[in-house]
Amino acid sequence: MSEKHPVDASAAAEGAPSAAVHRDDPGQNARHAKFAALLIGAVGVVYGDIGTSPLYAFREAMLAAGASTEAVARPTVLGLLSLILWALTIIVTVKYVVVLLRADNDGEGGTLSLMALAQRGMGRRTKTVFLLGIVGAALFYGDALITPAISILSAVEGLKLVHPATEHAVLPATIAIIIGLFLVQSRGTAAVAQWFGPITLVWFIAMGIGGLLHISDDPGVFAALNPVHAVRFMLDHGMVGLVALGAVFLAVTGAEALYADLGHFGKKPIRVAWAVIVFPALALNYLGQGAMVLADPSRLESPFFLLFPEWTLLPIVILATLATIIASQAVITGAFSLTRQAIQLRLLPRLEIRHTSADQEGQIYMPQVNYLLMIGVLLLVVLFGSSSKLATAYGISVTGTMVATAGLAFIVVWRRWNWPLWAAAALMAPFLVLDLIFFSANALKILHGGYVPIIVALGIMLCMWTWVRGTKILSDKINRNDIRLETLLAKIRAKPPQRVPGLAIYLTADPDTAPSALLHSLKHFNVLHEKNTILTIRTSTLPRISDAERVSIEVIDENFSRIMLRFGYMEEPNIPKALAICRKEGFKFDIMSTSFFLSRRSIRASARSGMPLWQDNLFIAMANVAGDASTYFHLPTDRVVEIGAQISV
Repeated sequence: MSEKHPVDASAAAEGAPSAAVHRDDPGQNARHAKFAALLIGAVGVVYGDIGTSPLYAFREAMLAAGASTEAVARPTVLGLLSLILWALTIIVTVKYVVVLLRADNDGEGGTLSLMALAQRGMGRRTKTVFLLGIVGAALFYGDALITPAISILSAVEGLKLVHPATEHAVLPATIAIIIGLFLVQSRGTAAVAQWFGPITLVWFIAMGIGGLLHISDDPGVFAALNPVHAVRFMLDHGMVGLVALGAVFLAVTGAEALYADLGHFGKKPIRVAWAVIVFPALALNYLGQGAMVLADPSRLESPFFLLFPEWTLLPIVILATLATIIASQAVITGAFSLTRQAIQLRLLPRLEIRHTSADQEGQIYMPQVNYLLMIGVLLLVVLFGSSSKLATAYGISVTGTMVATAGLAFIVVWRRWNWPLWAAAALMAPFLVLDLIFFSANALKILHGGYVPIIVALGIMLCMWTWVRGTKILSDKINRNDIRLETLLAKIRAKPPQRVPGLAIYLTADPDTAPSALLHSLKHFNVLHEKNTILTIRTSTLPRISDAERVSIEVIDENFSRIMLRFGYMEEPNIPKALAICRKEGFKFDIMSTSFFLSRRSIRASARSGMPLWQDNLFIAMANVAGDASTYFHLPTDRVVEIGAQISV
C-alpha cells in the first residue's frame, strides 16, 4: 500500500478524450502506457493480500465445517464455495469497487481519509466519527501483524509437499524471510515495487490455470454459483456454520486495500484489475479446489498446492513465497502511511520519518514502526507455529475495520453526498449487517487466537486516546498561563527591549497567545529581533493543500507579523519550503538570517492532571519517544533555538 504513483497519473489514464485519435498519436500511446503501468501496479500492490488467500481460505473453511481428508460432503463443499464466491461479489465488488471507491477525499482513500471526509460532512469533529476512525485505524495494525505471519508461513509450508523431510525447516525459513523482509525496509520499496505487479500478475495467472486444470474433476462444482447453496449451508449447520463463516472471511481479507490505495492508482485501474484479472483468477482457483476435493477428499490436506502437477511444486512454492512477501510488503508500507496520517491528524506523537525516494513522496520508512511490527510478527509465528493455528487469529481485525468503514461511509453518503437518511440507510445497511455477521462469526475465535488483534487494537486505541487527551490537557494548562499576544505587544511598545538584527520565527499552536519561547527570550535576554513572526501550523482534513492556499500572512505592526501554514494530512510539513512561497506576497525570508524559536517542555506526572497517574506516565513516555520538532518540520539545526520549560500533566 505504499504510494508508488502520483494521484494525477490515474486521472490522466481515465481522462482520455472520447474523440477518435490517430493510432500513432504519442499522447494516446503515453496514456495507454501510463494506464497499463497503473493497472499492473494495482495488481501487485492493491491485490497482493487478497491474492494469497487461496493458500489457506478454502482449506480452513472446510476444516472448520468438520470435513476431513477421509470424506467430504458435497453440500458442504458447494455451500462453502458459494459463501466464498458471493462474499467476494458482495463485499469486494459491490461495497468496495462500486460504492466506496466513489467516496474519495480529494483522491485519497483509507479509514482516516474516510473519517476526515465524514467530519467535513458533519461540519465538526464528533465523538462518533472520531471513535469509528480510530477503531478502524487501530484494527489495521492487527492486520499488519497477522498478514505477514500467516501469508509467508502458509507459502513456506508448501515445502513439505516438495520434500517431506523439510518440515522441520519451515519455521526457521519463515523467520529468516520475515527478518530479511523487515531489514530491507530501510532501503525503500521503490526499487522492489517495479517487480510487484509483474510477479503478482504471474501469480494470478498461475492460480487461474491451477483451478482450470481441476474443474473438470467435478464440473458440478459450478452449482456453487447459485447463492441458494450458501443459504442452505448456513441454515443446516447452525453454530458450526457460523464458525465456518469466520474461516470463509479469510477469502476477502485484503479488501480494505482497494479503498486505502485509491489515491495511489485511481479508480479505473483498480476496477479494471479486479474485473479482468483478480476476480476471475480467484473464482477459478476456488472452484478448482472444490472440484478436486470432491473427486479426491485426501487432497484437502493442501488443496491449493495439490492443484498443480508434482513437477511444478517447487516453482509454485517459490512463486507463492514471493507473492506473500509482496502482500506483506504492501501491508507494512500501509502501516507506515497510516501512521504518518495519524501523526498529521495529531492522534500519535511525532515519529521519525525517512524518505527513501527523491521522486516519490509516499516512499517512506519509519524505523520505530518497522521494528515494532517485526517483533510482533516474529512472536506470532513462534507462538502459533502454523498457518492453520494463525488462521484462528485472523479476521477479527479486518471485519472490525470493515464495520467501522461501513459506519463512516453511511455518514458520508448521508451528510456529505446529501442523500436522504432513508436512502443512505438503504444503501449501506445491507453491507453493515453483512460485516457485523462476519464480525460475529470471527468473534467466536477470540479465545483461540482472535484475542491477538484485539489486544493490539486496544493498545493502539489507548495510545491514541491518551495522546489526544494528554495534549488537550497540556494545551489547556499552557493557555491558562499564557498571555494574549496583543497584551505582550502593548508592553513591548511601552517599554521597547534591546533590538538585534535578523528575523525571528516563533512556532506556536495558538496564534492569539504569546509563544512561551518569546516570553522566556524577553525575560532572560531582554532582546527582540528587528522582525518577528508568529508561525502556526495547521493540518487540514484534505490530503493535500495547493500552494495558493498554503500560506496566509497578517501584518500586525512594523515589528510583528503572523503566518499560518496549512498542510494536508498526507503531506510532509516542510516549513522552509512553505515559507519560500511567502516571498511572492512580499514577506522577506532568508534562511541564513532567520532564527527559529521552539519551546521544549519537560513534562512531569501529576495526580491532579485530569488523567490517572498511569495514563500520565504513558503520555510522558509517548512524548519522550516523539521525534525532534526541528527534524520533523525540516528546520536547519544551526538556525534553531530551543527554550525549555517544565510543566506537569
